[in-house]
Amino acid sequence: MPVFIVERQFVDQLEAAPGAFDAINRINDEAGVRWLSSFLSADKRKTFCLYEADDVDAIRTAAIRAGIPADAIMELSGTIAPDGTFAPL
Repeated sequence: MPVFIVERQFVDQLEAAPGAFDAINRINDEAGVRWLSSFLSADKRKTFCLYEADDVDAIRTAAIRAGIPADAIMELSGTIAPDGTFAPL
């Protein structure tokens, strides 16, 4: 399944309360999207999230339904290690 990175910019600092993401995960499941992990900026106003999905539209649909931004979505092809080796996703 294709892997995507999603950049999100938030107006306020993002706070991760226990159970706060249950609704987002349910919406993602319904849209056929799997949230893999996220990186949070030092100011807690920007995230870079990794997802598996069939296409960009599924990620956009889930984001709209969850009421969260999806400012930029990019499909990834693989990873490059510090030694220069490439591994496809």
